[in-house]
Amino acid sequence: MEERQWMGKEALWKNEVIAALLLVSFAFFINRGIKIKGLYMDDLYLWSCYGEQTFRQFVFPLGSTRFRFVYYLAAWLEMMILGSHTEWFVPFNILLNSCIAYTIYRFGKRLSHRWLVGFGCGFLYLLSRMSYYQISQVYGLMESMALWMAIGILYFLYRYLSGEEQPDRYIRTAAGLYFSVCFVHERYMVLLPLFFFAFLMKKEKKVSYWLGITGAFLAVQFIRFLTIGSISPAGTGGTTVADTFSISQSIQYAISQVLYIFGINAGPDYLSGLSWSQSPSWVRVLIMLANFSLLIMIVRFLFVLFRDKEKLKERLPVIALFIIFIALCIGSSSVTIRVETRWIYVSMTAAWLFAAYLCGEAVPPKEGQAYSVRPVLYCGLFVLYGLLMLPVESFYRGKYDNLYYWSSQLRYNSLAEETYGKYGDDIFGKKIYIIGNTYKMSDFTARTFFKTFDSKRLAEGTEVTFIDSIRDIGLVQPNMLILREDPAHNAFQDVTSFVKDLKFQRVYGSYEDGWLDENAKIRIMAGKEGVIKLKFYYPGVITGLEHITVMAEGKEKTVVSINSSTASAEIDVPPYKVSELTFESNFYYQAAAEQRSDKHLAVVAEITAD
Repeated sequence: MEERQWMGKEALWKNEVIAALLLVSFAFFINRGIKIKGLYMDDLYLWSCYGEQTFRQFVFPLGSTRFRFVYYLAAWLEMMILGSHTEWFVPFNILLNSCIAYTIYRFGKRLSHRWLVGFGCGFLYLLSRMSYYQISQVYGLMESMALWMAIGILYFLYRYLSGEEQPDRYIRTAAGLYFSVCFVHERYMVLLPLFFFAFLMKKEKKVSYWLGITGAFLAVQFIRFLTIGSISPAGTGGTTVADTFSISQSIQYAISQVLYIFGINAGPDYLSGLSWSQSPSWVRVLIMLANFSLLIMIVRFLFVLFRDKEKLKERLPVIALFIIFIALCIGSSSVTIRVETRWIYVSMTAAWLFAAYLCGEAVPPKEGQAYSVRPVLYCGLFVLYGLLMLPVESFYRGKYDNLYYWSSQLRYNSLAEETYGKYGDDIFGKKIYIIGNTYKMSDFTARTFFKTFDSKRLAEGTEVTFIDSIRDIGLVQPNMLILREDPAHNAFQDVTSFVKDLKFQRVYGSYEDGWLDENAKIRIMAGKEGVIKLKFYYPGVITGLEHITVMAEGKEKTVVSINSSTASAEIDVPPYKVSELTFESNFYYQAAAEQRSDKHLAVVAEITAD
C-alpha cells in the first residue's frame, strides 16, 4: 500500500516537472525573436535613477507622481544582479513569465481537475500576444508582478469561497498580496470590492476580516498621500485620472476590452499590432470558430448549472468571483486616455481560468481520476479553442512592429549592436557622430545610453554628436565612430570605415602608423576651407639638403624643406572634393629597421583636413 502511494506521488512529481519544463521551453521558443540590446525612454530613465540615486531615493521616491516601492525594490534587485548585461533582461523576463505560467497551470488544473486543461491555461498565457510588454521591456517586470499578485488574490479568495480549511491563511495571504500589488501598480487598488463580495457570500462574521482588508486599503491611501501628496492615481502619458476621466469614454474602452478578451483587436494598429478591420479573413474566421467553441462550453455549463440545483449555491459565488474580478480589472484599465493591450492581460488570464472552472464543473472527473489527462468531449472544446488560437496569436505576434514603441526599441537595439556590440569596452571615450537625427534622440538618451554598458555606469569621455553630413567633420581619427540612420529598417549603420576611406585613402607608400616612403600617394577630402595641413617628423640626421615635394592632382603645390626634426606646411585644394596628393622625398631614413615596399621609409607625416 505504501509502495503504491509512493509510486503515485512520484508520478505526480514527474508530471509537474514535465509541465514546468514544457512551459519554460515554449516560453523561450515563442519569444525567440524579442531582444533588448539597448535601453531607451522609460527603461533608460529607470536605469539612470538606479545608477544615480541612493537605494532610499530609488525605492522610496518621495514627491514623485507614483509610489511603487514594492516594484522599485524588485527592479533595484534585478538591476543589481544583471548589472551592465542589458541583453539579459529578456531571458529574465521570459523565466519570470514561465513561473507565472506554471502558477496558472496549477490554478487551472485545480479548477478543471484535469492536467491537460490546466496545462492549456499556462500554454495560452505564454502564447498570448498580450505578453509583448512583459517580455520586451525592462518595465515589463512591473506588469508581470502585478498580474501574478492579482491572480494570486483571485486564487486565495477562490480557496476561501470553496470552504476549504484554514480560511485565515487564505485571507491573510490575499490581503498581503492586495497591499503589495497596490505598490506595484496602483490600478489594482480597485480589487477591494472583491474581498467584500467574498465575505458577503460566506456570510463572514469575523470582524477582523472586514477590518483587516479595509485597514490595508486605508493604509495604502495614507502612504500614498504622505509620499506623493495625493490619492488620485496617475494616468497614462503624464496625465492624471481625475483630469482625463470621461464616463462615455470609459464605457467605450470597457467594451473594447471585452472584445479583446474574445480575440477581437478593438484598438488601433499602434496599440494592438493590427486592428480587427485590417486583419485577414482567415484570422477572423478562426477567432469566430474559437468563440463558438467557448459558446458551446458556456451553454453546456448553464445546462449543468440549472440541472444540479443543489450545487447552485456553491457555484454561483465562484462564478460571480471570476466575473467581478474581470470586471474590476477592465474598469481600472478604462479610466485613462487609452487602452493598452498589456493592461488586458490579467483579465484575459482570469478568463482562461474561468473557462477551466467551467470544464471542471460541467464534466466532473470520475472517482479516482481527479487529475486524469484523458480528454472528454467537453474539455476537448477548450483544447480546440487553444488550437484555433495558436495560428491567430502567432500571426498577431508577427505584427509587433506596428506597436507605437517597437520601432524605437529596434533602433536602440541596433545602436547597441553597432557600437558596444562591435567594439566592446573600446567604445568608451569615443566621439560618436550620427549622420541625421530623424529619430529625434533626446539629449538625455545621448548622454545616458552608453553608460548602461559600463560596469562603472560612467562611460567617461563618450560623446554623441549629430551632424548633417560627413562634410561636418574632418578626417576620421582613431577615437571617432561614424553612424548613419537607416529609417527603412529602424536601424543604425556603422559607416566609420567607409567614411574613413572616403576622406583619406592610402594609395601607396603611406601607412597607418604615419610613415611615408620616398614616394607616396594618398587621396584626401578637404573641408569647406579647402586646407590640408601637413606636419612631418624626421628622426634621422639632418644635412639641410632634405626636402619633400608635395603635388596635388599632378601639379606641384609646395616644397617642404626639412631643416629640423619637424616641418609644417599648408596647401589649398578644392573644398569638399577628394584630391590626390603625391609626396616625393629626396632622402630616406637610413636607420629604419624595415622596408615595407620597394622604396625606403622616409618620414612620419601627420595629415589633417579642416
